[in-house]
Parts: sequence; structure tokens; C-alpha cells
Amino acid sequence: MTDIVFLYVTAPDSDTAARIARALVEEKRAACVNIHSEMRSIFEWDGNVEMKLETPLFVKTTASAANSARDRILELHPYDEPCIAALPISSEGSSPDFLSWVKKATNP
Repeated sequence: MTDIVFLYVTAPDSDTAARIARALVEEKRAACVNIHSEMRSIFEWDGNVEMKLETPLFVKTTASAANSARDRILELHPYDEPCIAALPISSEGSSPDFLSWVKKATNP
């Protein structure tokens, strides 16, 4: 494993996703955020099966900055319980230069 983490996050729309992404990168809580096109999410909430369009983000950060990034996402996110899942990144198969860049571009 490396000390690089991707945070998988879903947002209600692309404007919210962009606002979150910009804050994380400007504040150096992440090196980069990929915002993907809308996807359909089907989930159970308060006893009902819901279907909504959401915008997924992949936040590229370090393990030492992941909690700070998570906390900032929670501050900016309109959902009561947003999806934020930390995915550790393995050095096996990863580009060493990419991993190094993420470390340099992110404050701990």
C-alpha cells in the first residue's frame, strides 16, 4: 500500500461536484478531483427505494489529508449522509511519478 487514498464521493449534480472539487484542490486537501458524468443511483432511504441522478467524484489525496478532505466535503455537501468512501491505493501497478505528484500537491 501507499499513503495515497482516493475518496469516492457522490454529489446531487455537477455544480455541487465542481464546488466541492474546487475547494479541495484550492485548499490543497487534494491534488486532483475527477468529476464524472451523471449516473443513476438506486438506494434505500427511510424505508423507500429511491432512484436519483448523481455525479460521482474521485478525490485524489494522501492518507494524512483524507480526514481533512472528508470533513470539508461534509461541510460543503447538501446531503445529510453523503457517500464518502476511502479507497487505499496500492503501489503495485500504480505509476510512481503519479503517486509522488499527489503527495507533493497535497498538504498533510
